[in-house]
Amino acid sequence: MAPDPGRARLRVAVRAVAGVACAVAVVQLSGLPLTASITAGLTALLALFTVADPTVRRQVITTALLPVVGFPVLALAAALHGMPLVRDAAFLAVVFCGVYARRWGARGNALGIFGFMMFFATQFLHAVPAQLPHLYAAVIMALAAAGLVRFGLWRIERHTPPPAGPAPLAGRGLARVTTRQAFQAAFACGLALAVGQLVSDARWYWAVGTAWWIFVNTASRGETLVRGFRRVLGTVLGIATGILVAIPLHGAAVPTAALVAVCVFGIFYTSAVSYTWMMFAVTMMAGLLYGLLGVLDADLLILRLAQTGVGAAGAAIAVLVVLPVTTHAATDAWIQRALHCVHTCAAEAAARLAGSEAADPGPRVAELELLLGRVRLSLAPLVHPLNPFGARKEKARRVLALLDDCAREVRGLASIAADPEASHDDRLAAACWRVEAAVESLTTPGKARDAVGATAAAPEHPLAEPALAHLHSLERALAELAVPLHSSRPSPLVGA
Repeated sequence: MAPDPGRARLRVAVRAVAGVACAVAVVQLSGLPLTASITAGLTALLALFTVADPTVRRQVITTALLPVVGFPVLALAAALHGMPLVRDAAFLAVVFCGVYARRWGARGNALGIFGFMMFFATQFLHAVPAQLPHLYAAVIMALAAAGLVRFGLWRIERHTPPPAGPAPLAGRGLARVTTRQAFQAAFACGLALAVGQLVSDARWYWAVGTAWWIFVNTASRGETLVRGFRRVLGTVLGIATGILVAIPLHGAAVPTAALVAVCVFGIFYTSAVSYTWMMFAVTMMAGLLYGLLGVLDADLLILRLAQTGVGAAGAAIAVLVVLPVTTHAATDAWIQRALHCVHTCAAEAAARLAGSEAADPGPRVAELELLLGRVRLSLAPLVHPLNPFGARKEKARRVLALLDDCAREVRGLASIAADPEASHDDRLAAACWRVEAAVESLTTPGKARDAVGATAAAPEHPLAEPALAHLHSLERALAELAVPLHSSRPSPLVGA
């Protein structure tokens, strides 16, 4: 039910189904065994899901690099199949390196996830060295098939390039979020591995997989805890549905394949808007694959739920005790970046309205939208229904509403500045400078009162001039932001 402007999510989801289906079909027609077909499907899904570079050229390069990471990990995991202690240590090393690689942006994130999932896949399939040629062939064919669909037959990104995601929060050493998360994820996965093996020495890897994926696209303990809750909820819904749907199929090939395709569609269509429903689709797909392997029953699904709980608990403990990144610290950083982007948008618009042809606020507006998405993710723990702190929840909601107001006014201002017939009234430039001053006051400690005072003193003009109307509304929103951002009673939203 979430909005889908330009049907972007729909097109990407349908393309993913086509890419995965093409990969599995190619491997099936080549005569390789079922395990190779499952590996091909997983490889294509990961290539289409995790490769998110901002340009098509970089996407092609990242896709081509996936085997460079995946093949050594596959070989390592298969070679250590009969040596549990060494295998477990190697798995945790892969976890640490995979999370640490996120500091290198979209490519590092994709390669880290792919490496982890190749190790995970060998546990799922109980792969041994003798199967490596088949698995390598499946990976190559799957990447070729998925690449053909993505970069050849259905080139969505060539017409609508994906926006570059905001750069990770900065820092050095243990101050860097990705470094802290690498230690957190390794600890969480180690705890999940140990407890998961006590629960089941055959399916322990589900606990590790749960702990790993909870850390993907999170930056604070609050985000991680909320994601863990949503993962467990989605798993419960998926298992309940799997008992009613997947088990009665008894692994029948045609209906199972059709339902797997529906699950792939669901993963891609819901991932951007609902982690719970994405996990529902993932859980259903895993159950259907177990049905194809002939090992699915209700006990297995209940075990999957137990291992999910173990992994979620491991992640929760890790973010609370291992180098924690507080929700407020992460939220503060993202809000500061969003406000600085508002500052830049106003400056670009002022320059354009002053007659500069080089100034262009459009790209900055797109950047602001991405940053606001990250702010919403960071604030999700504070506005979650289970958050018991009502005052803080209300402040977070107020901040989100006012930032949305800022974004709306900036979009309107940018559209007017882009009009070659737009007025170059000196009042517009002056109002833009006042907006910049207000943002500086909001993002500089101790100057929040200045922001309120400066904006309150802004001269009023008739709102018949559309650009002035946008600027005055933007000034008011910035002035109102000073209250929830910097108030000290009962507690500040940021800066804590």
